[in-house]
Amino acid sequence: MKTETSIAVGIKAPAFTLVDQDNNKRKLSDFAGKWVVLYFYPKDDTPGCTAEACEFTDGIKAFEKLNPTVIGVSPDSVASHQKFIAKHKLSVILLSDADRKVMDKYGAYGTKKMYGKETMGVIRSTFVIDPKGKVAHSWTNVRAAGHTEKVREKLSELAT
Repeated sequence: MKTETSIAVGIKAPAFTLVDQDNNKRKLSDFAGKWVVLYFYPKDDTPGCTAEACEFTDGIKAFEKLNPTVIGVSPDSVASHQKFIAKHKLSVILLSDADRKVMDKYGAYGTKKMYGKETMGVIRSTFVIDPKGKVAHSWTNVRAAGHTEKVREKLSELAT
């Protein structure tokens, strides 16, 4: 059983190439020179994941001065991402990590506890990646509601 590994602040963020909601290949290096908010979530169109994606979409205006790219990653398919975006009018980029290899690199897939029982699954996590491609901050075992505000505050602090 794979267990969560921690990505240390200050290290180069693990590289990846995944397909987005439009079936375009996206690499982390495509966003070099920009702040990136990379968040991992379990499943499209579930209550917590919808709340998080909608908060990031609604909160993008508050992020505008910092101009980060907000990217969500889940094991869902491109078709699922397309429906999720259309249904909730999301403006974030959603990437498909069906084999969970990128999640593994970031420690966002592994053993987690739900209702006192250990299960394998996506560990809701968020990483702020600086314009040089290094991890500037991270959160694991995130509670979806209200998380976006914490990310915005930390990003403001880091960017000044």
